[in-house]
Amino acid sequence: MNSVNLRDLSIDQLVQRFATLGIRQNNVIREGAYGKNAEYNRLATEMKNVEQELKVRSGDKRDALFALYNHPNMQVRLMAAKLTLAISPDAARQMLQRIQQCGRQPQAGDAGMCLWNLDRGVFVPK
Repeated sequence: MNSVNLRDLSIDQLVQRFATLGIRQNNVIREGAYGKNAEYNRLATEMKNVEQELKVRSGDKRDALFALYNHPNMQVRLMAAKLTLAISPDAARQMLQRIQQCGRQPQAGDAGMCLWNLDRGVFVPK
C-alpha cells in the first residue's frame, strides 16, 4: 500500500484506506503480534500518514475519520479515535472510554493507556 500518493486520493478514499490499514493491523494482532511488531508499526505509520494528509487538506479534513467511529472493526475505531483527539477531544475520549469499557483486548488496554496518558499530560494530541 506504500506506493500510493496520498495527495491523489479523495477524502473518501483516504478514509477507506485508513479503515483498510486498521483491519490489516487487527489481522496482525489476531495472528499473534510476536515477531510482527515491525508490520504493526508500519501500518500505524501509514495510518498516521493518512491522518496527516487529511490534516493538510483545506480546512483540516480529519473530521472525515469520525465516520469510522461506527466501523465494525474495533481496531479501526480505536485508531480513528486516537487520531481525532486533537480536533474533537470529547468525542474521541468517549469512543476511547467505550472501547476500554468493552474489555476486549488488546484494544481495551490500548484505549485505557491512551486515556491514562492523556489525563497525566504524557500525551498531548496535535
